[in-house]
Amino acid sequence: MKTLDLISRYRTVRQRSVGVSAPLSVEDHAIQSMPDASPIKWHLAHTTWFFETFVLVPLGQPRHDDRFGFLFNSYYDAVGPRVDRARRGMMSRPSLEDALAYRAAVDDRLARALDEHALDGPAQVAIAATIELGLHHEQQHQELMLTDLKHALGTQPLDPAYRDDLARDASGAIAPLDWVELEGGIVEIGAGDRGFAFDNERPRHRAIVEPYVLATRPIANAEVLAFIGDDGYDEPRFWLADGFAAAQREGWRAPLYWQHRDGEWLHYDFTGLREIDPSETACHLSYFEADAIARWAGARLPTEVEWEHAATGLRARDGHWADDDRLHPRAATQPGLAQLFGDVWEWTASAYAAYPGFRPLPGALGEYNSKFMASQMVLRGGSCLTPRGHVRASYRNFFAPTARWQMTGVRLANDRGK
Repeated sequence: MKTLDLISRYRTVRQRSVGVSAPLSVEDHAIQSMPDASPIKWHLAHTTWFFETFVLVPLGQPRHDDRFGFLFNSYYDAVGPRVDRARRGMMSRPSLEDALAYRAAVDDRLARALDEHALDGPAQVAIAATIELGLHHEQQHQELMLTDLKHALGTQPLDPAYRDDLARDASGAIAPLDWVELEGGIVEIGAGDRGFAFDNERPRHRAIVEPYVLATRPIANAEVLAFIGDDGYDEPRFWLADGFAAAQREGWRAPLYWQHRDGEWLHYDFTGLREIDPSETACHLSYFEADAIARWAGARLPTEVEWEHAATGLRARDGHWADDDRLHPRAATQPGLAQLFGDVWEWTASAYAAYPGFRPLPGALGEYNSKFMASQMVLRGGSCLTPRGHVRASYRNFFAPTARWQMTGVRLANDRGK
């Protein structure tokens, strides 16, 4: 990529993060509503720390502030110590103004550094690759900013809106949940050698897939309401043991952000509290809930190999993304295989593990994905909070099976003949 093109893409992605935070008050930037989330101010500073640490410092440039390495390192043990994740919201300093000044200073220094280094030698190509990784890293944080912010606002007594100008579709007829038959066989999955992909998407390799069927759409709120009406949250035969224990311990009675008031189901979204639309794609379900609903429906979750096999060749850009300025899943209204990309991350039945022949990135960047390959489940497809162009068929997201604050949903699968 040419230097000017890279600088242009860098500025576009970086400005989007600031745009996500623009509607917020100073207080909104500082809140941390749970240990798994982070304050918006921290996200803005951490993504800046990434470029400073992995691009500017290797180029021999000094740090903006030596203290920021401790404050805004996320989990890179090879880089040094850091603030405990659960305590990020307790840092009132540096101020939001200081965090934004840090972003501006690093952005300016990086642009000047690229002007001084032609990106045509081996070392410069490596710099460009690290910047590209950093931009995809920042796009991940743009989605995390929204999910963390939704939890911060959606768990408050006043149910405050993030924005009141988001697009909304009128409630309409939902496409019937049908099945697509897929032959399987010996298939290839994973990212190839060309183009950007995270290291956990590689290497491309062969896998065996038995014939299977895949639901034409993710489940909708209508199916979740039916599961609730069938006492699904209290019926242990639908649940994995750890899932049922978590549901009972945490008091799960519905997806996250749902409330039952005066006989009516409501839920919080970025516009505030509103009635449940049965036709909309269901979201904020944990892996354990997804698995239980699949069992209740007489089905199962797809493996990640099945999911990628079905998605390969489909246009990821055709999904509904954060760029659509809706920030909530749409209803699936079209027949056929729909919404594999966008709207909701879809849980798979696959544990997050290394592919055969996997090699992490060298150095501290090798901690980016590989150190989390335990006790996580794989999700695929992206969501309505994901930037358009960030996700591809081979993209592997991962979260703990109890995670509900992400924009996660359910697509059913089954063996052929069942």
